[in-house]
Amino acid sequence: MPRPIRLGATLLVLLLIITGGWFAGLALWADSRIEHVDALSDADGTPGTTWLIAGSDRRDGEAVSDDGTTGQRADTMMLLHKARNGNTYLVSLPRDTLVDIPGHGGYKLNAAYAMGGPSLLVQTVEQFTGMTIDHYVEVGFDGVTGVVDAVGTVNLCIDQDVDDEKSGLKMTEGCHDVGGEQALAFVRARYFDPTADLGRQQRQQQFVSALMDRVTSPSVALNPVTQVRLAGAGSASLRTSEGTGLVDVGRMGLSMRGAMNGGTALTMPIEDPAYPTKHSGVAILTDENDISAFFGSILDGTAQPAPAS
Repeated sequence: MPRPIRLGATLLVLLLIITGGWFAGLALWADSRIEHVDALSDADGTPGTTWLIAGSDRRDGEAVSDDGTTGQRADTMMLLHKARNGNTYLVSLPRDTLVDIPGHGGYKLNAAYAMGGPSLLVQTVEQFTGMTIDHYVEVGFDGVTGVVDAVGTVNLCIDQDVDDEKSGLKMTEGCHDVGGEQALAFVRARYFDPTADLGRQQRQQQFVSALMDRVTSPSVALNPVTQVRLAGAGSASLRTSEGTGLVDVGRMGLSMRGAMNGGTALTMPIEDPAYPTKHSGVAILTDENDISAFFGSILDGTAQPAPAS
């Protein structure tokens, strides 16, 4: 082999070693910062891999507006499933869905987190969907601000002018590059929208897609300074189940992006979006048979998106 070629090959190997060492070191550092919680149940496993992603608002972060609510809340919940046949699905679980919480009875889904933290939320979702959770990932709402600011901005779109006092969202109709504070308001806002929780879950999915696009863009992925900022902000805002590390979170993010780009971000069937209850105000009512069939098709990888109207 000619010397210039040998030299070039040697330099390439060194570059790969240095780059690999950088990413490995960064991953180890970020992984050590993640808080782990006892969240998973002892339920029998179900086929494929299932993540439960919760956006929590424990009311202890400066980025969260004071709206009069106290205690811990899980205001955003998504179920991500990669089936054995390779199909991936993402489903938003509306916080106001009326469910049976083990040991407590019928309440809205987000009450499970308030009553018993991640472990009770996992048990409740497993009972409701029939799917065993393999990984629990919780993102603190105040962490949204830091993650977005670490990558600069995300591009979000809205179909009306909004000035929502409760969430702090102020946007004009159209698409905008927004920083962390407005991104946080975007994922929390619900009162300005007549569809309330259902509209918010669509905006949350839009935010996740926009963030993944930004994180995987060359300006972020190839910038070591931005990588450090992102790893620091992301790991500081995460709580995961025992055994769920940064690699699992990375796989989760890629699977979420695949579901969104592939059109398999699905909407849960709802019987009544404004069902009056005795103890929980107006809730979202579902039909047990419809829910069983819906999540059963996700579990076996046969679910299909609804045809465009």
